[in-house]
Amino acid sequence: MKAEALFWRQCTEAAMADGSIDAQRLMELVIATYHAHESTYDAFEKNTETLLRDNQVLRGNLSALSQAFDGQNRLFEIVLNNLPLGLSVFDAGQRLTLYNIRFPQLFGLMPDDIAAGATISELVGKMRGNENTTSRTVRRTARASSAKAGNSSVRRREWLMHDGRIIQSMVTILPDGSSIAIHADVTEDRKAAERITYLAHHDPLTGLPNRMYFREQVDATLAEREEDEQIALVHLNLDRFKSINNTSGVSVGDKILQQVAERIRAAAGSENTLARLGSDEFAILQTGKQQPWNVTALADQIRRELSEPFLNGEKQVELSVSMGIAIAPTDGEETDILLKNAGVALSHAKADGRRRERFFTGEMESQMQLRHALEADLRTAVENDEFELHYQPLYDLAGRRICGFEALIRWNHPVRGRVPPMDFIPLAEEVGLVVDIGRWVLRRACTDAAQWPESIKVAVNVSAMQFRSGDLTQDVGEALAAAALSPSRLELEITESVLMENLNEVLPILHALKERGIRISMDDFGTGYSSLSYLSSFPFDKIKIDKSFVNDIVDNKEAHAIMRAIILLGDALGMRVTVEGVETAAQLALLECEACDEIQGYHISPPRPVRDVPHLLSLPPKNSNATPLPTIKG
Repeated sequence: MKAEALFWRQCTEAAMADGSIDAQRLMELVIATYHAHESTYDAFEKNTETLLRDNQVLRGNLSALSQAFDGQNRLFEIVLNNLPLGLSVFDAGQRLTLYNIRFPQLFGLMPDDIAAGATISELVGKMRGNENTTSRTVRRTARASSAKAGNSSVRRREWLMHDGRIIQSMVTILPDGSSIAIHADVTEDRKAAERITYLAHHDPLTGLPNRMYFREQVDATLAEREEDEQIALVHLNLDRFKSINNTSGVSVGDKILQQVAERIRAAAGSENTLARLGSDEFAILQTGKQQPWNVTALADQIRRELSEPFLNGEKQVELSVSMGIAIAPTDGEETDILLKNAGVALSHAKADGRRRERFFTGEMESQMQLRHALEADLRTAVENDEFELHYQPLYDLAGRRICGFEALIRWNHPVRGRVPPMDFIPLAEEVGLVVDIGRWVLRRACTDAAQWPESIKVAVNVSAMQFRSGDLTQDVGEALAAAALSPSRLELEITESVLMENLNEVLPILHALKERGIRISMDDFGTGYSSLSYLSSFPFDKIKIDKSFVNDIVDNKEAHAIMRAIILLGDALGMRVTVEGVETAAQLALLECEACDEIQGYHISPPRPVRDVPHLLSLPPKNSNATPLPTIKG
């Protein structure tokens, strides 16, 4: 109610009968009305104060929210523009709506190029690169996050920039047609992946394809072979390459392998596939219709290329190569079979004297099966003690007497009969049985020699593998101890190949054996490449001249002169000289005139069983004009 109306109502209530106003009554009414509204006024004032305070708080919150929003915007911009990846957002009309700083950097775009609203096609036209059209498009269906989410797809695009970089884009296309894309520089990752792939398929030393890649190429070539097409597979192995690593060091061997690879690559040509299969093994895949003529010409070219000396500083290194060849489809239509048959042919090439190639034949397979059977029998022979030793005399020319015997192993197979040493010794070396066999020979020879007169020595051949894979010093010591034989009565014969295998490892073993009083002899002297150099590397007690030097010494002046020179060399070095292969009285007489120390050969006696040794020792001295000793039967 308005104040004026309320006051007039109060005046009416305070009027007396005569129309005058009762001032006291009017005052009471006004005071009563005031008291009636006093609490309402207080509440109003309190509400007003509350509203004012709430308004102030609200304004403070709004200010804080505004500041926080500004901070979020700044944080979003910081994160967006410091991402290592590029980010771009395009609306349904394919116009740019959002991007970060990395986006134009990756694609070489200028600030004017990326104005808001620029279309994808406009930006692509201004990029400093082109899309890689070979990159695959990958699509996948994303799960809907809600019933309204619909489906989205992901597309991968790749860009080859003018500066050589590779940019990969992963574009998510939303249901409404808009898209969000992230962009990454994958150049280094791609190079690393390519490097890993390369290393997985190539030999790091020579850069040639490796065995894995070669097999893949053979698989593919055989699968695509035309009906009248022939495919030749050549398996190459460098002859005795291991000796180069052992004598000159692995680094020198690696350099020579690189030179070998270059020469074979030049001979093979780009039309053939060349690979390095292992340490000193290579392979070539040749296609064509003119086989075996084409591959024969290739093998000849390779042999000529590798026949030229290789340079190691100022030194020259000579190499030879053995090759095995298999031709598809005749020798196999599957990779494994073709590789196996080429390997079989290679084994025959090496067994036939190396420095040659051999084509696979069906007979080789049969021989290889026989070889495997022989290997199995040889292992059984080691377990069943099927060996025995025969002894060939060493004849002292000055004393005109037998001064010792060389122990020569024989294998008595229960079914095969007597197996020649040339058939099983190389096999034993190849399969690693020669260490066990050599240990048995040492024990048996020392045991037998202990029954002979103390002036009679025994000579035992030692293979390179016994130095490399066994404990030769221990084996010799145990053999001597078991037989109670004086070390001075044992003579160990080694060939040049033992030293070639690893001179640095062999020499300490030889010195240790010699210090114990054991005599060391170089066998087959003159048949290797570096016999003279090895004589200076170790103080041998004896050199044994190979029988190939003896054949013509009676009738050939040059051969006689060579023999005389070797005998004089041994005398000058303080080494006894034994000549092997003496078969005639004339040869004996000539060697007596040259003051040779010892001879060995059928003119004195062939190898005999141990039971014949006492009889051989009882025979009278050998005269140069006498007939050979009679054959002893037993």
